[in-house]
Amino acid sequence: MVTSLHLEFLMPELRSVSVNGVELNVAVDGSGPAVLLLHGFPHTWEVWTEVMADLSDRYRVIAPDLRGFGASGRAETGYDAQSLADDAAALLTALGVSSAAVVGIDAGTPPAFLLALRRPDRVRRLVVMESLLGRLPGAEDFLADGPPWWFGFHAVPGLAETVLEGREAHYVDWFLRAGTLGDGVRPPLRDAFVRAYTGRQALRCAFSSYRALPQSALQIERAVAAARLTVPTMAVGAHPVGAALERQLRPIADDLTGHLIEDCGHIIPLHRPRALLALLRPFLAADRPEARPAADG
Repeated sequence: MVTSLHLEFLMPELRSVSVNGVELNVAVDGSGPAVLLLHGFPHTWEVWTEVMADLSDRYRVIAPDLRGFGASGRAETGYDAQSLADDAAALLTALGVSSAAVVGIDAGTPPAFLLALRRPDRVRRLVVMESLLGRLPGAEDFLADGPPWWFGFHAVPGLAETVLEGREAHYVDWFLRAGTLGDGVRPPLRDAFVRAYTGRQALRCAFSSYRALPQSALQIERAVAAARLTVPTMAVGAHPVGAALERQLRPIADDLTGHLIEDCGHIIPLHRPRALLALLRPFLAADRPEARPAADG
């Protein structure tokens, strides 16, 4: 049974926010210091519902559908990591947020990383989960047998959407089961994810981030060559990525903490939300004024 935090009464405000020529569907809840949550595949902002329910009593939690995903606009281009990072920065500006803690999982991790690396003035703290950062060293063990099979399938322009159109539910279900070690997710969430990835244009947009992976990898390599990651960072691993992301970050990060969540699948926020929140709460609280020691005198 999937751990649940009883979210029946969670009703975040949904807004449409225009950034960089695309309308983003954005869930916003709570008040206080901002926390920006970036989802992956095959998710929408709703992958964060448990996290939002818990954090919204102390933080202003902002969870967009990335461009092309969910209810956001079906942009033709802009699915590389830097463009998605630019979307995130523009979203914060549009919402009047000067800086935020940024949390990314899966496809949301590279843009979260680039935003923190290139704009540390906008990112107070960074949390990244279950992803790789391009071709940076450290993931050799994970990639020993090659990348996951769907990376190649999704990367061929026009192929995956042609094969999968009309069969989207079966495909999304496979990822939801695999990403929770067979447990699956609650039916309302499962249905929301299936709706979000149904139709040729929805699939095209979803696979565009995979088709932009070579460009994203080059962006990451160039960014790392020019700067270090200076903001406090936490890398969280589960199955299958494990500690590979932490190993990639270790040589380039000034302040890095790594954690592995046992018996947890790839979709950490849905599979083991309590374990994730047990890590997030103290990490995010470390830069709140009440969490700092009082000055002498």
